[in-house]
Amino acid sequence: MNVSIVIPARFNSSRYKGKPLVKILGREMILRVADICAKVLDKKNIFIATDSKKISKIVSRAGYNFLMTSKKCLTGTDRVAEAAKKIKSKIIINVQGDEPAIEPRDILKVIKNKIQYPKHVICGYNSIQSYENPMSKNIPKVVLNSKNELIYISRSLIPGSKKIDKKEKYLKQVCIYGFNKNQLNKFWKRKKKSILENKEDIEILRFFELNIRIKMTKLTSTSIAVDKIQDVKKAEKLLKKRYG
Repeated sequence: MNVSIVIPARFNSSRYKGKPLVKILGREMILRVADICAKVLDKKNIFIATDSKKISKIVSRAGYNFLMTSKKCLTGTDRVAEAAKKIKSKIIINVQGDEPAIEPRDILKVIKNKIQYPKHVICGYNSIQSYENPMSKNIPKVVLNSKNELIYISRSLIPGSKKIDKKEKYLKQVCIYGFNKNQLNKFWKRKKKSILENKEDIEILRFFELNIRIKMTKLTSTSIAVDKIQDVKKAEKLLKKRYG
């Protein structure tokens, strides 16, 4: 398959500085994510896109490719788009560097869906788990149509209702994306965040303004994004439960 995985890794995260290098069960988080990706594709097709020499040195020592990108990238997807210009593959899979509990089968599922729906951007989703708070602004919630296309994504609780139903099942974004070069180039050439993207602080919303449809892919594994230092213990607990 003409596919590469790009993992964006910014050192100065606004919510958690140095996050890619935090250790999860003794191994840097960026390497844990890369190790998962290496179960899907050969290492030669995995790239860490970063603006940090600290990160590049660590991933290089571990045998992974890195691509240096601008410190001025607006989002992780802009960083992936910049890196993709140096990659020959037609399909680019964006795996977030702060999801250390994703599973290889989910990355593979996004790849297969991107091949099946080449004109769509592909994005993962799953149910919000019992250990997660649906009200958290750190969890983007999604609403889909009957074709599993994204209608909207928000940090607020959606869909809303006049009635409070404690049994309501909410869906969350899982940040594994599938793009082609043309989609990434359109995103990158926009050079500024869209109004909704800026308001929600969710980059995939820029594709709405570009009139590019987003196909949502149901992923099967439980996962947790490390957005703040308290999430490290949650991720470690999940990994210990899964692998012992």
